[in-house]
Amino acid sequence: MSNVNTLESLSFQLERCCRCSNCKNVPLALLKSQEFGRACPSIEKHNFHAYSAGGRIVLAYGLTVGKLDYSDSFLDIVYRCQLDGACDVSCKTGMGGMLEPLEIMRALRVKCVEDGQLLPQHMVVIDGLRKEDNMMQQLKTERGKWAEGLDVKDLTKEKAEVAYHAGCRYSFDEELWPAARAGLTLLKYAGVDVGIMGKEEACCGGRAYEIGYLGELVKYADHNIETWTARGVQTVVTPCSDCYHSFKVLFPMTGKKVDFEVLHITQYLDRLIKEGKIKLTKEVPMMVTYHDPCHLGRLGEAYQAWEGVETKMLGLMIITEPEKPVRFGVKGVYDEPRRVLNSIPGLNLVEMERIKEYAWCCGAGGGVIDAYPDFSLWTALKRIEEAKATGAEALVTACPWCARNFKDAIEEIGDRIKVYDVVELVQQAI
Repeated sequence: MSNVNTLESLSFQLERCCRCSNCKNVPLALLKSQEFGRACPSIEKHNFHAYSAGGRIVLAYGLTVGKLDYSDSFLDIVYRCQLDGACDVSCKTGMGGMLEPLEIMRALRVKCVEDGQLLPQHMVVIDGLRKEDNMMQQLKTERGKWAEGLDVKDLTKEKAEVAYHAGCRYSFDEELWPAARAGLTLLKYAGVDVGIMGKEEACCGGRAYEIGYLGELVKYADHNIETWTARGVQTVVTPCSDCYHSFKVLFPMTGKKVDFEVLHITQYLDRLIKEGKIKLTKEVPMMVTYHDPCHLGRLGEAYQAWEGVETKMLGLMIITEPEKPVRFGVKGVYDEPRRVLNSIPGLNLVEMERIKEYAWCCGAGGGVIDAYPDFSLWTALKRIEEAKATGAEALVTACPWCARNFKDAIEEIGDRIKVYDVVELVQQAI
């Protein structure tokens, strides 16, 4: 049974927003400075309430009751958002989990697509996805080139215990191929029975869903689950945080049964290091800071289906029966990447002010990198400023979309700070 919300199923929530503006900021108790106090890139950039989660809830409410209609400015507000979930965490922390801002904003985009209210930039991307099974507008036949020369099982011809899913960005962004290859090389080094789909690997569907195309998510959930099951895969490992979020959260949310283990590469490396199958002996003398990818961190918290009834007691208190699990973002993949980095000899990890469930977005999510590249780069530059404030010489992440956006932003301003994926530093330490 699908648990993907629609605006209709969330209609009772649209009246609950009290305009407290918690969604805009890091909670006061965790605030370390005014400079890095905002949680939401959209409201920080545009400085008008409509561009906050609270403002978009107003838009959704106005649309459902017939007080608002579609317009260019309406769509601009809806899509100038990375859907990074920081507003969702801050709202739930302040309001006890009564509202689901992220679900409302996702449902609003699905409604826009259903009503034919589309952004031309997104239509081009989705057209490419439908033709070539990737979000990069590249030929499907070129998808496996990133792994050329690596002696690895071909899952289209033989079975393996572990499937390594590179994802669209890593498969086609040649500058990022070293990280994708490093992840696979490390698994082979550790003796893992691993294989890849090569040019037959398909998109996870997550980014399409984020811009409102629910049908694509369902299609690729079915395809990927059937493919891995047919090949006897027991564990799916991906170096892409977007893919991890799709497999771990979105696939179960659509009602699909996921019988295999889903791990991000940092989780698997952490396990292999603990088991002694990967030994890090070489020093990597460097001061680095770690950026939590949104889809791996606060959005990477495992999904729990809920079926129940909600009632309001005394006209105020909201009671759910059985108790509804609330995803506060605190159970994402935070410790494993940090443990891996701290296990590298000579590496000094320093933290930024906004980390874990309150990490500032890289700017690439929610279709923003496609429709509003200037806003996407602006968001990345804000994070780079925060990284540089730590004194680190390198910004480390665990997502190709984050890496791509940071690299582009650094090139834009001509800065010297370096960008690495966690797996690249692990490879240097062997």
